[in-house]
Amino acid sequence: MFCSENSFSTSFGVEPKKSEDKAVGMSRGGRNTKIHALVDGLGNPLSFLLSSGQDHDSVHAIALLQSHDITGSNILGDKAYGARAIREYITAQNATYTIPAKSCAAAPWPLDRHVYKERHLIECFFQKLKWFRRISTRYDKLDSSFLAFVYIGAISILLK
Repeated sequence: MFCSENSFSTSFGVEPKKSEDKAVGMSRGGRNTKIHALVDGLGNPLSFLLSSGQDHDSVHAIALLQSHDITGSNILGDKAYGARAIREYITAQNATYTIPAKSCAAAPWPLDRHVYKERHLIECFFQKLKWFRRISTRYDKLDSSFLAFVYIGAISILLK
């Protein structure tokens, strides 16, 4: 039997708590969540976005890019961000992208490998962020407290 959350109620008349907008979730392996980050050309963080662990990376890319003016920028990303909608959004904002095509792409686009090597800055930032045990083990249950500690970790990385 299928039951939507709006029509579900317990015998006591208490509605269950909404969990649709929570990014910190549970799986068999423990808590899971994804941190999406936008960094500048020096690897300094600009903005963050949390999503649940089972969401695909490209689902939240446009929402993260909308948080900043990317006009005239070159957006670097891995193959997961090579969706047509993301590439069209980037070009509509008068920006360029350096994102490799997936191996199964019907019409792959050109890629500048020398520019793509600069993507290591975001990987280095995430590695530094994982130094903070509270972030890497996801102790927090709430999105707001987890995101707050991500910001605190990013601030301490910037202060070093």
